[in-house]
Amino acid sequence: MPIVNRIAEFEAELIEWRHQLHKFPELGFEEHQTAEFIAEKLNQLGLEVNRGLAGTGVVATLTVGSGNGPKIGLRADMDALPILERSEFEHASKKPGVMHACGHDGHTTMLLGAAKYLAETKNFDGTVQFIFQPAEEGKGGGEKMIADGLFELFPVDEVYGMHNIPGIKVGEFAVCPGPIMAARDNFEVFVKGRGSHAAMPHQGVDPVVVGSHIVLALQTITSRNMDPQKSLVVSVTQFHAGEAFNIIPDEIILRGTCRVLDPQIQETLPERLGRIVDGVASTFGAKAELVYHKGYPATVNSQQASEFCAEVAKEIAGSNEAVDLKPAPSMGAEDFSYMLQKKPGCYIWTGNGDTAGLHHPEYDFNDETIAVGASYWARLVEKRLPKSP
Repeated sequence: MPIVNRIAEFEAELIEWRHQLHKFPELGFEEHQTAEFIAEKLNQLGLEVNRGLAGTGVVATLTVGSGNGPKIGLRADMDALPILERSEFEHASKKPGVMHACGHDGHTTMLLGAAKYLAETKNFDGTVQFIFQPAEEGKGGGEKMIADGLFELFPVDEVYGMHNIPGIKVGEFAVCPGPIMAARDNFEVFVKGRGSHAAMPHQGVDPVVVGSHIVLALQTITSRNMDPQKSLVVSVTQFHAGEAFNIIPDEIILRGTCRVLDPQIQETLPERLGRIVDGVASTFGAKAELVYHKGYPATVNSQQASEFCAEVAKEIAGSNEAVDLKPAPSMGAEDFSYMLQKKPGCYIWTGNGDTAGLHHPEYDFNDETIAVGASYWARLVEKRLPKSP
């Protein structure tokens, strides 16, 4: 696995940084200590550091040579999750109920490692914007950074992202053009019936029964209303109803999520869900209201950027076989999608080895991946912004 020699030399330092970040995780838009740590390291490297986008975001700029080459952005997320860590590592979270269960501590460290290497070697010609983004975990920090003027204040022609994936070997990658992660919307359904004694259901309109039929009917969107070659998930994840064994309640609440790869299908979902909710409720003489919350768009890689990133990954992995060019897109969601809506680029997966899954209380970012990811970032810059002769 041909990681960059200079990065291998300070790999131990990067591992220390990652452990420090892991010990003190912070939730989305609360990453004050994390941002301070990042900014301090970048200032020590002599980069131009800016803070405050989306509250806790950090952006560092490095321009080398004529600066006439493309301007590229490299993005790492830095927030943690509200999960109680279940591990005995020395670097385990010191904040009960908060942990880096998705590897954002590792993503941040890999990008810091690339910044350290590139600031030292300056073996490229152009501008790199190192983007450290808050609040990826469901709060839309990427969208907020864009709204705060990310690409106006720190112009880029292309933008790139990376995420670790458990189950892929360390040193291996996966990337594809087009959708690589799904759009994510959430919904709520409020069903109002008429309560009654549980022994006398005929005297009321049972919203529990209505809600149950809605849950089942929503599944027909995927099974009977969609092209079977398209990807769509509609999941009801909450069903809140009643407080007593012998009382049929007046109303119930359903909540759930939709995941889809095709943006055009995403646009049709509020109408599709609404039609089913209204129809089922009226069948039983109940009333229902759908509240649909538009969420992250699909993460869509450009063809050219994907092909370029695949070549960089093959170099770092050491073989073509170690880069999967046809991975199945994930139905998980990622707010790097907002950046790819504004600029062409690519989101790539790198292996985290045989570890616990993402968002699991026993998950830990694999330290062996740090030098791999930092090397990938470094070579991406050097190949995309080659030094002038």
